[in-house]
Amino acid sequence: MSKKKNIPYSTQLIGADDIKEVVRVLKSGWLTQGPAIEKFETAVADFCTVKYAVAVSSGTAALHSACFAIGLKAGDEVIVPTLSFAASANCVAYLGAKPVLVDVVTETGNIDTRQIENNITNKTRAIIGVDFAGHPASWDEILQIAKKNKLVTIDDAAHSLGSLYKGSKVGSLADLTVFSFHPVKTITSGEGGMVVTNNKFFFERIKRFRHHGMIKTPKLGGWYHKMIDLGYNYRMTDIQAALGHSQLKKIDKFIKKRREIHEKYNEAFESLSFITCPKEKPDVKAAWHLYTARFNLGVLKRGKKRIYDYLKSKELGVQVHYIPVHLHPYYQKNLGYKKGQFPVAEKYYEGEISLPLFPKMTDKDVNYVIEIVKSLKDFDKKL
Repeated sequence: MSKKKNIPYSTQLIGADDIKEVVRVLKSGWLTQGPAIEKFETAVADFCTVKYAVAVSSGTAALHSACFAIGLKAGDEVIVPTLSFAASANCVAYLGAKPVLVDVVTETGNIDTRQIENNITNKTRAIIGVDFAGHPASWDEILQIAKKNKLVTIDDAAHSLGSLYKGSKVGSLADLTVFSFHPVKTITSGEGGMVVTNNKFFFERIKRFRHHGMIKTPKLGGWYHKMIDLGYNYRMTDIQAALGHSQLKKIDKFIKKRREIHEKYNEAFESLSFITCPKEKPDVKAAWHLYTARFNLGVLKRGKKRIYDYLKSKELGVQVHYIPVHLHPYYQKNLGYKKGQFPVAEKYYEGEISLPLFPKMTDKDVNYVIEIVKSLKDFDKKL
């Protein structure tokens, strides 16, 4: 077996060009609320083929801002898939509304559109679709359901910047689309997020919301501003925007490498009885933020924790995506969700372990991951 090496499950790829752009901003006098913000927003809007974009401090801030933009309030309901990071549901709860969790489909881990229709009530205001692992959800079906029931659609595209759905860019599908620029995402700004939309009303509400709900009124004096909404300080800095803008120029290269690694894993693992490989639907081109291997615990005798610990012992920085939202104590205590309520998501979580996947991986890194995963068969026999 090859010598052990420390390979994280994901990490950023920062080049000299990125550093140069950040240094340029550091020397410019504008560290925040300056021209780099709008430059980055315009670039992302153009990339997604939409009219408007608002940069904020994180992907969670972007989700919160999107929910605020649609006027979500106490008593409202929003349908959210349970297989996601908690922020996908938390953003609804922040505004006093109820996240109505639903199950997912086994093939992609994305929201089960049949469950959306089954959970619409007269309180339902919106549907949040999560493009799990970078594979777009079934947006034609979601949009059709939303139109029929006069609901707003929000695409939690934290994983899927650069993905295509039936030839259209993610960002151009839902009423509002949310991105994250955390270091493990397709491009990074350190921390940061963005909301894109074609709706001017939503755009203007989010711009206020990220700046304490305030707007300036110069005709009443250069200092004068007024607070229209109860907003937050969700501003992105120019330093972050400069890094994000520089990274965006390389997104096609990043996605190409992610897809190549994803395909190499599939080719290596598809004959293994103890793994179900993530597959891509024919009408999708995924950016592949994650490689979500599902280990068949009916074939492997050891449980998930032992498999996870073994992979970690071989210095693979594996991760799990995700503990379903309805299994978190907060959602069980406060909203009454229970284990067993969403069997598909729970089954997915039971065997899922995300393997290393990021553009900086070398062929040697990828081959080492493959070697260690294949060695699980022998490890499993040593009971």
